[in-house]
Amino acid sequence: MNDQLNDSKDIGATPSSTISYEGQDIAPLSKKSSVHYKWGENCDGWTFVENDNMSVKQERMPPGTSETMHYHEKATQFFFMLKGTAIFTLDGTVKVLTEHEGIEVKPGQKHRITNHSEADIEFTLYSHPSTKNDRINVES
Repeated sequence: MNDQLNDSKDIGATPSSTISYEGQDIAPLSKKSSVHYKWGENCDGWTFVENDNMSVKQERMPPGTSETMHYHEKATQFFFMLKGTAIFTLDGTVKVLTEHEGIEVKPGQKHRITNHSEADIEFTLYSHPSTKNDRINVES
């Protein structure tokens, strides 16, 4: 890590400044600089990357909220818990994930995330390819 900080000083960058690499400006992404959206039952999301090949999002779910059971025909997803404890239902099997744990969801796998705790949960969600136009709800 110290080598990385030393490297950033060598190129005239601070840990959160924009740098130029091969003619393109590269800036760190954060919730403050990303597109915010609302989903489900008062849940929040922030889109860091969204293109045809992948999406990277951070989402927050308040206590007592649940996503609708669904699946994706093409996308593989990876959920990584940042804060709290989540209940995942994957093809009828229940998994509990806590901070710094993750789970892969494969195409066709019916899944849902639920927050049964008394505190907000937050997680990062990686999808490849993007789930745009690739979501089939299996309950109303």
